[in-house]
Amino acid sequence: MKKCLILANGKPPGKSVINFLKNNGYRYLICADGGADYARKLGIMPDLIAGDLDSITKENKKFFGSKTKILKLSGQNDTDVEKCIKLAVKKGFKEAMLLGVTGNRLDHTICNLGIVLKFYSQIKLKIIAEHSLLMPCSGKVTLKTIPGETISLFGFNRRTKITSSGLKYQLNNSSLPFGEKESTSNLAHREIVNLDIKGGVIFVIRDFDVVSRNGLL
Repeated sequence: MKKCLILANGKPPGKSVINFLKNNGYRYLICADGGADYARKLGIMPDLIAGDLDSITKENKKFFGSKTKILKLSGQNDTDVEKCIKLAVKKGFKEAMLLGVTGNRLDHTICNLGIVLKFYSQIKLKIIAEHSLLMPCSGKVTLKTIPGETISLFGFNRRTKITSSGLKYQLNNSSLPFGEKESTSNLAHREIVNLDIKGGVIFVIRDFDVVSRNGLL
């Protein structure tokens, strides 16, 4: 599966996280506007910088100008992150890891969580934020896990039904309507967790450190 990284202007991960992802199939790096500033601080060269270019510093725009492609995309109907996702889709990427899409602005964080659902039919978007890995899931899903690993599940409506095996607190054709019910801090009971998700998409959130350390990505 063709994968890429999209680095935005929120709180960035450490360089070790980006290097780990690059070594695990996410080799192409797109910076969403000011995300390029973080890339330079981390000493990482993006393959593409895109957006309306109102956040990247003039110094960094000049620095990257002779080293990588910079694409100015106008329009206020979508965010810089959305612009980069659309580019990723056009380039044939089937999966993208979003980095730096959470931080001090709660409205930006909520918007970027919504983007994962918005583009679900076009590209699978995952998010790494702090020590968490968020994945959208639907249909039949098999997760390789470590017994005792914390796994949280979040749904959005009553139409979406979830049946699980391999979790300490099992779900049996259960719905998790947002704001009413959730499966926070559930635990893997076996090395394989199976989910059968019907009627919609849910978020599965895992500990990225556990996932990366045990080769579960």
